[in-house]
Amino acid sequence: MSETGLTTGDFTAENEPFTLFGNWLKEATASEINDPNGVALATVDENGLPNVRMVLLKDFDARGFVFYTNFESQKGREILGSMKAAMCFHWKSLRRQVRIRGPVEIVTDEEADEYYKTRPRGSRIGAWASKQSRPLESRFALEKAVAEYTARYAIGEIPRPGHWSGFRIRPTSIEFWKDGAFRLHDRIEFRRADPEGTWDKVRMYP
Repeated sequence: MSETGLTTGDFTAENEPFTLFGNWLKEATASEINDPNGVALATVDENGLPNVRMVLLKDFDARGFVFYTNFESQKGREILGSMKAAMCFHWKSLRRQVRIRGPVEIVTDEEADEYYKTRPRGSRIGAWASKQSRPLESRFALEKAVAEYTARYAIGEIPRPGHWSGFRIRPTSIEFWKDGAFRLHDRIEFRRADPEGTWDKVRMYP
């Protein structure tokens, strides 16, 4: 902490966001009690109204940030309609936040298949049984669907449903926020014109 009350930290010296994000996620993994990869995902519906919900980040690299979902769910339909999305990580134990915005692409079938195989068997069954985001007449109806797919795939591999895959946000903006005394936080935003561009770094007022 400096005499002015402003936070200081090596993160302000970084010139590339993905390594910095990886370091912060690693620290969050050590300090957060539950789901350090939990992230608020924002989309927009056909009427321009925003929606936000929590998902789990499953992968990231220089190409972007990946999560998986049912493409027939509300978030799946909304992303397919705009091919844009935003994320916000908040790690309370570290008093840090990361915001990400950009266009979205669908991961390859090979990527989706590889991740799907790592999921618990029950989760793979659930991907078939759940008509995500649509009205459910009763809990029994869901349990019946689970039982039916469990019987169908009692032996051998469970194939990935065609409606279940992953999205990758290819960021054009990544902002790192670190708590400071008296609300005088540190904010560094990395910006680029498109997902193939080079990054500019801007310090923002709190």
